[in-house]
Amino acid sequence: MLSIEIFSDIVCPWCFIGKKRLDKVLATEIGEGVILRWRPYQLYPNLPDEGVDRAELLHRRYGDQADPGRVPSRIAEEAEGEGLAFRFDLIERTPNTLLAHRLMEYAFPLGVQHEMSEALFQAYFQQGRDVGRVDELVIIAAEVGLDAALVEEFLISDAAKDEVLKQLARAPELGISGVPGYYLAESFLLPGAQTSETMGQIISRVKARIAQ
Repeated sequence: MLSIEIFSDIVCPWCFIGKKRLDKVLATEIGEGVILRWRPYQLYPNLPDEGVDRAELLHRRYGDQADPGRVPSRIAEEAEGEGLAFRFDLIERTPNTLLAHRLMEYAFPLGVQHEMSEALFQAYFQQGRDVGRVDELVIIAAEVGLDAALVEEFLISDAAKDEVLKQLARAPELGISGVPGYYLAESFLLPGAQTSETMGQIISRVKARIAQ
């Protein structure tokens, strides 16, 4: 068995692209015996709980030339290669993703963490939904098949918050300064949204090394 910890943030377009590339690898024989564990990372750790207006955030960072609806050409090109179409024009808020990461923790023991990551990425990047709101996260969780009432009870508490904060602190200790970051077999770090071919090669090599 090979464990892969995926450090990621819901508002990271490269993390969505990376997931699609990893999915291609997992669909082949290389994916046999691979166990995934999504881990949290925050690109904007200092945002208020309610998030911020995305247009204002971009304006503060990039000035008058900022266009909230424009998908950067490289991201658009790489996404298209994976069958993705980002709808930045639909995104009104940049959320604090702590709640979403707690929901990912909730989904893990239920066996739907990978499906939850897909649902959250789609909700944010393709539907423009605010993944920093409890009510929106409850709806998304229900779409994945989880009990809405139990998810809401979980999110309005502080459950799993300590674990998320622990993993957020652990990321830089592992050398992760950006996402996505893939930590294989608790030993090998593969940074960035690598191609499916590169991912497959690295996973195969780590598997062979473990088997020796």
